[in-house]
Amino acid sequence: MNKQELKDRTKKFAIDVIRISEHLPSTFLGKHLKGQLIRCSTSVAANYRAACLAQSKAAYIAKLSIVIEEADESEFWLELIIENKLLVGNEVNKLIKEAHELASIFIASRKTLMQKN
Repeated sequence: MNKQELKDRTKKFAIDVIRISEHLPSTFLGKHLKGQLIRCSTSVAANYRAACLAQSKAAYIAKLSIVIEEADESEFWLELIIENKLLVGNEVNKLIKEAHELASIFIASRKTLMQKN
């Protein structure tokens, strides 16, 4: 997968999370999870774009590390939505899977970069 495909994929993830977040209840917990989810899922896309503009290998790796953390955090909040039965359906599970896959892709990329001299 090339950089543009990953940019598109991370952006789609953010958009899909935003859309599903709109269906969360207007309870304290629902609002909290909505805010957290929107912040971290959009951060995945934004920080990957920033990584692509990095001026050094070290800066690129640092930005990838943020992308990994934000993807993992997105997965966490999505799991909480399921566990608290705030939303049901296959869409949330698809997003959990996508968050996990994105984190795995970026972990592998970071590992490869760190092994190169």
